[in-house]
Amino acid sequence: MEDVLVRRAAQLLGSARRVVVFTGAGISAESGVPTFRDDLTGLWARFDAARLATAEAFHADPDLVWGWYEWRRARVSRAQPNPGHLAIAAIGSRAVDSTVITQNVDDLHERAGTRGAIHLHGSLFTPRCVAAAGHPATFEDPSDGPAAQPDEGRRIPPPRCASCAALVRPGVVWFGEALPETALTGAVEAATACDVLLAVGTSGVVYPAAEIPRIAARSGATVIQVNPQPTPLDTVAAINLRGPAAEILPALVAAAWEETDG
Repeated sequence: MEDVLVRRAAQLLGSARRVVVFTGAGISAESGVPTFRDDLTGLWARFDAARLATAEAFHADPDLVWGWYEWRRARVSRAQPNPGHLAIAAIGSRAVDSTVITQNVDDLHERAGTRGAIHLHGSLFTPRCVAAAGHPATFEDPSDGPAAQPDEGRRIPPPRCASCAALVRPGVVWFGEALPETALTGAVEAATACDVLLAVGTSGVVYPAAEIPRIAARSGATVIQVNPQPTPLDTVAAINLRGPAAEILPALVAAAWEETDG
């Protein structure tokens, strides 16, 4: 039965003119990147993730919050894209028009070769200044940037913006903050216009991002879900493929373009 579903999904993917790939924490977890709440281990385990991920926490104790995010960024830097990420990049090179929308704050899609991924929740690799409406930050010292490898539990003073000397904050969306307007608008437009949306490794419960597959379905697109476990998107998806993205996506992409290539 699974082979039949993969073949049907491959036919739909290979014939689609506009494809959206919508990814969540599951695909990054397959590369060893802990989920947000699982990224509190060792010396960080005494903290509540939700209390570290707010603007209030940053302004109350910027060294603590910056230290945690630098530690997370260092861990992501050591992770490698898995075959699922590479398959998604291959979709971008084969589909007529494709867009990757991700809830993840890592850079694994980019390192796999995807260009122009929409990061709904921001990125660990795009820190920004707290002043001037959050313009992108620059660093006076490269060791303060993403290449730093801080020790677990280390408090690190945030760098100052080289342009205006204001504090630099992590470039992620914190609790209580709205999603970036440009990213959300781009995601909604892509979901509304696509023929096929692949939902990969997402729980389907974190809003407003979880609305993206539902927007695609309401707009007439076929939603294909790739996930090892059932999710609330099961009823939205026309096809549910159970299993790891690193196994299913390469097979799906190969079958999609083998069929269209004849």
